[in-house]
Amino acid sequence: MSATDFTTTIQVDQSPEEVFNAVTNVRGWWSEEIEGNTAKLNDEFEYHFEDIHRCKVKLIEVIPNQKIVWLVEENYFKFTEDKTEWTNTKPTFDISEKDGKTELRFTHFGLTSEYECFEICRGAWTNYIQNSLRKLIETGKGEPNATGKPQTENEKRLSSK
Repeated sequence: MSATDFTTTIQVDQSPEEVFNAVTNVRGWWSEEIEGNTAKLNDEFEYHFEDIHRCKVKLIEVIPNQKIVWLVEENYFKFTEDKTEWTNTKPTFDISEKDGKTELRFTHFGLTSEYECFEICRGAWTNYIQNSLRKLIETGKGEPNATGKPQTENEKRLSSK
């Protein structure tokens, strides 16, 4: 892992299976506007938030209760000069047991500080993993975005442009 790839970690009391099931329920924590399947190897889904961000993702590695790797096949950002930032990057969810808890380590391999979107993406991923996904795991209800339902300050700011 490069020191520059974005990563964030949470620990919860729930089992690895419960964490895995929450991660694969992408509509429950990232966006209500996911189209496609999000749980099994070779599943593909499309994400979009208004006209600000769209991407197509394929699940390229799925080890139940342990690991999920996405490949961003296509990406579009309204707010960057290079509209394809994220293309061919690999958001990765590693699930392990640690000190009697379940640890979820999210690393977006390829998302580095060289990207124009890095600060916005870091803030968004931090919110969606540390807040929304954690709530989905712990309470059964996350805080995904949707049209008219921005969840981060940058989504609110970019939505109003």
